[in-house]
Amino acid sequence: MIYNLGSINADHVYRLARLPAPGETVAAESYSLGLGGKGANQSVAIAKSGGKVRHIGAVGGDGRWMVERLEEAGVDCTPVLQLEAASGHAIITVDAAGENAIVIHAGANRAIAEDHVKQALAEAGPGDALILQNETGLQVETARLAQEQGLFVVYSAAPFEAEAARAVLPYLSLLIVNELEAAQLCAALGITLDALEVENVLVTLGARGAVWHDLARGHEIRVPGFAVEAVDTTGAGDTYAGYLLAGLSEGLAVDEAMRVAAAAAALQVTRPGAAEAIPTGAEVAEFLAAQPSA
Repeated sequence: MIYNLGSINADHVYRLARLPAPGETVAAESYSLGLGGKGANQSVAIAKSGGKVRHIGAVGGDGRWMVERLEEAGVDCTPVLQLEAASGHAIITVDAAGENAIVIHAGANRAIAEDHVKQALAEAGPGDALILQNETGLQVETARLAQEQGLFVVYSAAPFEAEAARAVLPYLSLLIVNELEAAQLCAALGITLDALEVENVLVTLGARGAVWHDLARGHEIRVPGFAVEAVDTTGAGDTYAGYLLAGLSEGLAVDEAMRVAAAAAALQVTRPGAAEAIPTGAEVAEFLAAQPSA
C-alpha cells in the first residue's frame, strides 16, 4: 500500500495568451474548475497506474466533490476528513505555450491533527510506502513515524522551501526535486548534491527526463523524457512522481519505473488540466509500445 499525506485543492484554471507581468492585467480566454493539489494529483497518478493508494488529507464543507473525484479515480479516501475550514484551492494561469503560474491557499490541508495521521498509518509497515509534499502540515512528524514503522518514505519537495526539505531529510528514502530546487537546496545547505544526507535523490529535468542519484552507492541512472507537444504542464511533476513510486512499489527496476513515469508525464502534458489529464496505465503502456526501440 502507498500512503499519501497530501493536499486536495480545487484548481481554478485561467487560460491566457501570455502570463501577466507584475502590475499587469491580462484577460482570460477561458476558465475551468477541476481537482488538483500536488497530493491529490499524485494519488490519482498512483491509482490510474494500477497502484493501491490511501490518501490522508482534509477538505472543507465545500470539498466533497473533490473527494468523490478521487474515489472515482480509484483512490482510497477513508482517511480524508471534512473540517470546519475552507478547502484548499489554487489559482492557475496557463499561457499559450503551456507554461503556468500558480497561487495556492492551503485551507483544510494544513489543519489535519497528528493523532489522525497516526491512526491512518497504524497498520502500515515494511513493504509499504509514504509520499509527502510541501502543501500540508505535519511533514516531519509523519515522515519520522513512517520511517520508524519501516516504510519507504518519499518527499516531493514542492512547493519548494529549503527549510522544509532540510527538516525531513533525515527520515527519507527518496527525495524528489527539479533542477532548480536541487540547486536551491544545495545552496541553502552549503553542500553539493552528493553530500545530501539521504539515500536517493531524483532530479527531474522537465522534457529532458530525470536523473536518479543513488548517493548510498555512488552511482546515477539517467532516463530521457519523450518529445511531445505540451498543452498544459500543470501536474506533470506530480504525474511523474506518482507513476514512479507506483512502479517502484510494484517491483520495477529504477530505470524501468523512470521510463514509465516519463511516458505518463509526457502524455499528461498533451492534455489540459491536472488530475483529470493524468493517463491510465493502459494508455501509458500503449504509448510506450509505440516508441522506437532503444
